[in-house]
This record gives sequence, structure tokens and C-alpha cells, in this order.
Amino acid sequence: MKKLTMLASALLLALLVAPVLYAQHSHPTPAKSKKLSDAEKIANAMAAAPAEIAKHATILDWPAKEGEKPRELRKGTNDWVCFPNSPEEYGGASIDDPMCMDKEWQSWGEAWQGHKTPHTTGTGIAYMLKGDKGASNTDPYATGPTKDNHWVTSPPHVMVLPSDPKMLDAYPTDPKNGGPWVMWKGTPYAHLMVPVSTTKTAMLPAK
Repeated sequence: MKKLTMLASALLLALLVAPVLYAQHSHPTPAKSKKLSDAEKIANAMAAAPAEIAKHATILDWPAKEGEKPRELRKGTNDWVCFPNSPEEYGGASIDDPMCMDKEWQSWGEAWQGHKTPHTTGTGIAYMLKGDKGASNTDPYATGPTKDNHWVTSPPHVMVLPSDPKMLDAYPTDPKNGGPWVMWKGTPYAHLMVPVSTTKTAMLPAK
């Protein structure tokens, strides 16, 4: 998985996401999609979050190469940052997985990328209202499904970082429980996944 470097303002992120947030872009590359224009990327990124947030957010494009900074597609007026679908080199293409993150999630992404402990100073919110490609529900750095890493493909969802991580103890870790669940419990990167549609567990390929 490629690591991403955010803007000099310390907005560092890897994909997530995405579970989070966005999080692991490692599926076999699906059928290629047409290259999006900047205007199409902006519209796609804005689809990740509620309109009142997205229309004022900074929109960043994914770096073309590892080590490069994201290209700013549109400067925002609030503290949110949104990305369009992850590109084909991250396992993207025809799958919608845009994301929008507030300041707490941007700081979390920087810590996750650096294998450091996040320091949450308030409640963090991130949106993936198109869903994601899938991630391990137990391993923050898994790059694909295994027999025991509980890989799950999440539907449209909101991700929450509580101001006090102990608040997560009140929630289950089962993504099929019918409501919110904790992803990556027992790690510094634990957060609450709040689905807005039915969650499906990924099926492992037959051997």
C-alpha cells in the first residue's frame, strides 16, 4: 500500500480511510474507469459528506506518485478536507469511495500513517457516504482479507473519534449487529463506525 503525504499544513493521510476511515486500498484492480476531470473529481469528493459541509471543504486530489503532495482542486473555507475516489493505483477505478474529514480525523490520519498514537482533543467526524472498498476489522495495517482478520466492506457510513476512547467500550465490535460498531478495538486507532445502510461481510475467494 502506498503512503500519502498531505499538505505542508500537516494534513497527512493514507487511505483510508476509510476506514476508515479509508482505509486499505488493496483489492485487485477492477475494470478501469474513465479519467475524471477536475470538475468531476470535485463533485465526486463532495458526495462523501452532507452538502453544507462539502460545499465549503477543501478538495484535494490523490498524489500522482508516492511522496508527492496532493494537488489542491479547490480551496475551502471550513476545516474539512475531502478526497475523490481513490485512483486505480490504490485499487480504485469503478468503486465510489470518496471521503471527507474534520481536523481531528486529519490529525488521526497523520498518526496512523506514522504508526504513532493519535492524540484526540475533541470528537472527530469523517464521512464516507458512498461506502468503502473494505478493511480488516481487527488489523489497522492489513492490506487484504485473510481467514482471521475479519475483513468487512462497509456501506455508506460516518466514522467517529470520541474525545475519550473509553466511550467506545459501550459498543460492540460486530459489524453485523445492526448498528454502530468499533473498528480496530484494542489499538490506538479504534473508532466508531456508524452505518447508514446494511453492512456486508466480504467473502473470501474459494481455494
